[in-house]
Amino acid sequence: MSNAKGDRRERELVNELDAAGFAVMRAPASGSATERELPDVLAGDGKTFYAIEAKSSAGDPIYLTADEIEALIYFAQNFGARPRVAARFDREDWYFFHPADLHATDSANRRVKKETALEDGESMQDLIDHGPTTDDEPSVEALDVFQAVADGTLEPEEGAAMLDG
Repeated sequence: MSNAKGDRRERELVNELDAAGFAVMRAPASGSATERELPDVLAGDGKTFYAIEAKSSAGDPIYLTADEIEALIYFAQNFGARPRVAARFDREDWYFFHPADLHATDSANRRVKKETALEDGESMQDLIDHGPTTDDEPSVEALDVFQAVADGTLEPEEGAAMLDG
């Protein structure tokens, strides 16, 4: 995506998130403009915060490098946000994905096809209606297992078996 088109799409995403009730900002130093690894957009509603890498395409699959995904996840974890990849294809809405839900290529890059976005992506309304997806936070039961292991009342192997089963 050209820089002008990419910038326009990012501003469009910011405006849509703002209209949906999120406090939102575009990171003007994202991408190649800085050595710091920053997401394209930060958005939050006071309860849920997102670090978003935005990509758009005329119709071809969208690819993200393994480094882009790693940087997004790293920033999101350190910032206390949920990582999301926002994908937009011409004449379609924005669709959101947790990075782990994207197709991994043989070279460890990630890919989103248009049909995948339309079938499996979270819509803007999904973000508003349902809040964060359950893949972003461990369950209360999992947190209890982690705490028991940390306290020494449960062996790590036992905790792992409980989480797997």
